[in-house]
Amino acid sequence: MKSKPIHEVHRGLIRARIWRKNTRSGLRHTVAVSRLFRNGETWKESTRFGRDDLPLVRLVLDDAHTWIYQHSR
Repeated sequence: MKSKPIHEVHRGLIRARIWRKNTRSGLRHTVAVSRLFRNGETWKESTRFGRDDLPLVRLVLDDAHTWIYQHSR
């Protein structure tokens, strides 16, 4: 069974998922960023971004960083 993210951040169709991992070195967080798009009636996601996606990617990553920082204490 796949683990689920502990938090998600959305800005428009850009999404960051945050996972928490316990390692020998201590608690670590990882982040995966994707762009949602529609293919007919089906929603899919991609890890490739166009020029106009990049400002939202930056904002989503900043939001993810802030969330991790606030919840790592």
